Amino acid sequence: MPKRIAVLVSGGGTNLQALIDAQARGEIVNGEIVLVISSTPSAYALERAAKAGIPSCVVARKEYPSNQAMTVALVDKLKEARIDLVVLAGFMVILTGEMVQAYPNAILNVHPALIPSFAGPGCYGLHVHEKALEYGVKLTGATVHFVSEECDGGPIVSQKAVEVLPDDTPEVLQRRVMEQCEWQLLPQAVSLFCQDRLKVEGRTVRVLENAECGMQNAE
Repeated sequence: MPKRIAVLVSGGGTNLQALIDAQARGEIVNGEIVLVISSTPSAYALERAAKAGIPSCVVARKEYPSNQAMTVALVDKLKEARIDLVVLAGFMVILTGEMVQAYPNAILNVHPALIPSFAGPGCYGLHVHEKALEYGVKLTGATVHFVSEECDGGPIVSQKAVEVLPDDTPEVLQRRVMEQCEWQLLPQAVSLFCQDRLKVEGRTVRVLENAECGMQNAE
């Protein structure tokens, strides 16, 4: 049975689109996006889901007294939909421990920097690229990681770097990181998870070969 994937969004949904496109090309092996959940009713990502024929719903942050109350509501929705993998794709709400407890090593997030650089509270969206430019780094990129209770602190699945160019603005850099890193890394990581090829050993994530994966599943 293909793994059932939910994608959590808050805005434009460019990473959601990358996942939808990868799925259409047959690149998400043994997985299917069956639900999109937005934290904002006006998110353009909901239109992307509708165009792709993917069911969606809104769990609006403003309707809950705290992040914890919203997280509990999200977990209920995910359990109701029998979700196997949760993907955070530009989701702008800090989830509380209930989510990680419900889906241990089954929540993937894409972060627009090479963790541990420019990560943690306050490092999201364009802010990340502003910080990278202010610091003067020559390389930046994106990281896909499993979500833990520490913000941007879970085990790293994959990373990809791009050059920072002399005339870059935060917006130009953001676009390069999305196109060359995020949109490639996230679908690849989702596909590996759905094939049971990601093995977490402490802080290290090992990518299993297909044969090794088959042997492990047979045990």
